Amino acid sequence: MNYQTVGGNGKGIYKEKMSKFISFAFPVSSADEAKAAIKSLQNEYHDARHVCWAYMLGADRARWQLNDNGEPSGTAGKPILGQINSLGVTDVAVVVVRYFGGIKLGTPGLTAAYREAARLAITDAGIVEKQEMSRLSITFPYMSVNEVMKTAKLPGLKIVEQAFDNSCSMTIEMPLDMMEEIAGRLGSVDGVSIAG
Repeated sequence: MNYQTVGGNGKGIYKEKMSKFISFAFPVSSADEAKAAIKSLQNEYHDARHVCWAYMLGADRARWQLNDNGEPSGTAGKPILGQINSLGVTDVAVVVVRYFGGIKLGTPGLTAAYREAARLAITDAGIVEKQEMSRLSITFPYMSVNEVMKTAKLPGLKIVEQAFDNSCSMTIEMPLDMMEEIAGRLGSVDGVSIAG
């Protein structure tokens, strides 16, 4: 399954009625990674009035979280997440730092400002297409190394870990849609055991 994510870190700056919105988008692969990056920005911009954020995880886009960080409910985290959704990206965290300029923007103004700031950061990061990957761990006798390596070196596959001794082990990363075929090939090699 293919999905879209950001190609790297992105940044944007949006100004509205003297308020300044500094936005950041970055690729993440877990909730812990997203929260660590958010915490780092909260520490860096500790003097800002608000540090609002949202993240989305997984090719199925099923895991997400958002935070208004003191802004009126639904005016910050929701429009940030809305941009993540409308741009169709996942495995991304977006943080928008707001420095209050003294003039209230009202609910529609806030929503529009957070939405635009999020869009700027995601666009700056660039959108790339990725394939959902999966890993397969196997053990096998040393005498089967050549047969295993023939499969492990196929295009699209990547050896993540390997250990060669009397008993050998290997972890291979591959596009999810290749998993069944590769497991079948490796399973037919003498002595190969596939870990669950």
